[in-house]
Amino acid sequence: MQSGNSVFSRLEVKKYILKKNLKKDLPASIVVFLVALPLCLGIALASGAPLFAGLITGVVGGIVVASLSGSQLSVSGPAAGLTAIVLGAIGQLGGYQIFILAVVLAGAMQLILGLLKGGTIGNYFPSSVIEGMLAAIGLTLILKQTPHALGVDSDFFGDESFFQKDHENTFSAIGGALNHFSVAAIVISALSIAILVLWPKFKKLSLIPAPLIVVILGIGLTLAFQGTGYALKAEQMVAIPVVNGWSEFMGLFTTPDFSQITNSKVWVVAATIAVVASLETLLSIEAIDKIDPIKRVSPTNRELMAQGAGNMVSGMLGGLPMTSVIVRSSANVNAGGRTKMSAIFHGTWLLLSLLFIPGLINMIPLACLAAILLVTGYKLTRIALFKHMYHKGWDQFVPFVVTIVAVLLTDLLKGVAIGMLISVFYLLRTNMRNPFFYKIQEEGNKKNIRIKLAEEVSFLNKAAIQVVLNKIPKETNVIIDGTNSRYIDPDVLETIFNYKHNAYTKGIIVTLENVKAQYIVPKLNHKVIEEINN
Repeated sequence: MQSGNSVFSRLEVKKYILKKNLKKDLPASIVVFLVALPLCLGIALASGAPLFAGLITGVVGGIVVASLSGSQLSVSGPAAGLTAIVLGAIGQLGGYQIFILAVVLAGAMQLILGLLKGGTIGNYFPSSVIEGMLAAIGLTLILKQTPHALGVDSDFFGDESFFQKDHENTFSAIGGALNHFSVAAIVISALSIAILVLWPKFKKLSLIPAPLIVVILGIGLTLAFQGTGYALKAEQMVAIPVVNGWSEFMGLFTTPDFSQITNSKVWVVAATIAVVASLETLLSIEAIDKIDPIKRVSPTNRELMAQGAGNMVSGMLGGLPMTSVIVRSSANVNAGGRTKMSAIFHGTWLLLSLLFIPGLINMIPLACLAAILLVTGYKLTRIALFKHMYHKGWDQFVPFVVTIVAVLLTDLLKGVAIGMLISVFYLLRTNMRNPFFYKIQEEGNKKNIRIKLAEEVSFLNKAAIQVVLNKIPKETNVIIDGTNSRYIDPDVLETIFNYKHNAYTKGIIVTLENVKAQYIVPKLNHKVIEEINN
């Protein structure tokens, strides 16, 4: 009976938590839905895939991945970072059905990677690089959505790369938008931003999500401008496929061509997607955990398995490869999302909108959605963040700034890789400067020098130790203390023992305290690491 009561109480607790957070998760899901809808379509268009494929991916990412994931705030869907890979792969493999077979295989690889605890890779990204990546995403949103807010929609909605498909770049696109702006779009985006900023300040009104008011306003103004010289054009509106009946809806699905399972090119594409999608997911999870108001930590291995399952389902239905996406996830956080239910609801809204209200959705102007992303971008790259990173020191601030610039001028993965290189440089620099503590004691005319070695002395410290030893004056007593050292690299040990052996020629007496002739590389506690990551 006690066991039954225990189970009952756990179910009651879950219901209570769900009910308590529903008032935050439901409005947040609407915001994420509004942001995700044009992104799914835009990424599918840029990838050379059917528009419906982007929506399938969004639905699967919302319902399947969020249900299996351990992350409470992450939102998955088609990622802009994969568009170039997808576009090239479809052409290389010779058909979309063969490509989605690669997506299924990529999902299986991610599933295996998660089972093999590959999610621990995410623990090795420095916080300065993650913070820089978030700030860069914020700036990218501001720069990329400005043309849409001005009513110029020459590139696809949600393009995150510096160089665009229309041969423009981020800055030239803004310059072009300033010369060919739409008055209606500017009015819609300006009023939308004002509502997004001011609406939450009124407590009684804040029960209705501001983005929903923005969308209603956008539709109303679009109708008001019709028939005038300021009317919005078709490319300035959301455009989802209009499905007439269940049979037509089912006909939009595509199945993989399993006859190509032995095609080596399919496996190469699958491996590429699995690696890139996994890295983007781990980066996104790390970043979202940083802006989670409750500071929860997501299990990365479970996330890889959830993404793997999602990609397998998406591929089987004819969808695109997916990742955890920072833009959608950060919009979820900023909208007040608290649990994974907001992501699950957003996937449900995507499916229902396609089935029942495609005409109404197609009346939403991109300008009001751009306004939502502009405000989200500002929150990610606030000035206070730059001040905070500056006060943490140059070893944190420089990688932070370099990551921002690199992401803006290249893409997410390349930018983070460059930021990581700068972080490693500062790490090595610090490591080389701190291999020991140096203390001089004088007793009459005799000098005693105590060199106290650090806890970990690697081969990188060899040069610094060698320089110090060579500068020790003649007729000196030298004590090299290894009491605190858990590990000393063999190269460093060789340098120390050689110095002791030859020091007598300069009248230097060398005493070694607790310096072993051999050290074993300290092993990580894999059991503890496994518990942490699961």
